[in-house]
Amino acid sequence: MSEPSEADRDPETVSRFVEHFAAHLVEAGLPRMPARVFVALLASDTGVLTSAELGETLKISPAAVSGAVRYLAQQHMVSREREPGSRRERYRVHGDQWYEALANRDAVIRRWEDALREGVTSLGEATPAGRRLAETLAFLEFVEKELEAMMERWRTHREERFGRG
Repeated sequence: MSEPSEADRDPETVSRFVEHFAAHLVEAGLPRMPARVFVALLASDTGVLTSAELGETLKISPAAVSGAVRYLAQQHMVSREREPGSRRERYRVHGDQWYEALANRDAVIRRWEDALREGVTSLGEATPAGRRLAETLAFLEFVEKELEAMMERWRTHREERFGRG
């Protein structure tokens, strides 16, 4: 017996899943349209859809797709690619999108740390504000080290569970 394909799925069930999971991502801070586009890509077997396919699936305009994809690409959650032999772009979500999104936060955390160091120096480490900034800086430095170690553990776990590195 063959595995069920995307064509065998009830579109209404898929749509409910997309909207439900997207709502959770919105609650976590992702803008609504990027959340919907991201989940639609996740829910497709190939992980790749064109702008027209996303628009049709989500019942949204090409402009809404474009804005959502731009946001998701900036967050390293999707990539753009050209359809072979065509000028049409398609958008891809990768199996490691969560890893990539978190890993790319590292640069953001470092910029925050630099700004906080400057703030501690500017405000004075002995002042209440300076101490608060120093504690925030210490927290981010801790998170950065923990994130590094966690990502290494994830790579090992992923390889053991899914057989790819």
